[in-house]
Amino acid sequence: MAEVESPITRQVTRENGESGGPLVDIRLEDVEDCLIYDRHGVAFPFKKLYQDRKSVIIFVRNFLCYSCTEYVEDLSKIPKETLQDSGINLVVIGQSAHHHIEPFCSLTLYPHEIFVDPERCIYQKLGMKKEEKFTNSAHPSPHVKSGIFMGQMKSIWRAMTSPAFDFQGDMDQQGGAIIAGPGSQIHFSHFDMNRLDHMPINWLLQLAGVQQTLDFSDKPKIIHV
Repeated sequence: MAEVESPITRQVTRENGESGGPLVDIRLEDVEDCLIYDRHGVAFPFKKLYQDRKSVIIFVRNFLCYSCTEYVEDLSKIPKETLQDSGINLVVIGQSAHHHIEPFCSLTLYPHEIFVDPERCIYQKLGMKKEEKFTNSAHPSPHVKSGIFMGQMKSIWRAMTSPAFDFQGDMDQQGGAIIAGPGSQIHFSHFDMNRLDHMPINWLLQLAGVQQTLDFSDKPKIIHV
């Protein structure tokens, strides 16, 4: 079970953990008017996601990335009632064209809100990292089940079999997560160092105010009788 912590605004990485680290200067005012697009190609400003309520916003690398796919598959397991009871909005943002949203949701079974930032306006203005950095102290995401080789093969196969063959975003762009709102308040931020550097979902939910701890394990449940 992840430890519940008070909301924080500093960047957390696998390297600095809880020992402190460089502060990340995030100003939502810099990105509030950046346009995001829904699955129908309808545009609206980014600030609409967090103006009226607290939102957990996940930025993924690209929709072909196997680690992002498996991370979003676990996000799809979060019951809508859990979010509604806590007054929280859950949003995934990608960097592809909007017509890739529907196939990605069908693949991951993701039922919550999802949008795209095809110009990477938010990614760039928030300072999300380009290229990957791996360290010996890094801990892989608990939500990624595939190894790197098989995962990359899955990504390549999906690119080759896609009706619109493209890489669905900048392959060097890394993602991240923020908890924001209501208003321009930032409660937490994390920028991924590499494809495996996702923040554990239970941690994000608890920082946002969800009291329930969810089980994302695929292992069979043992029933004691």
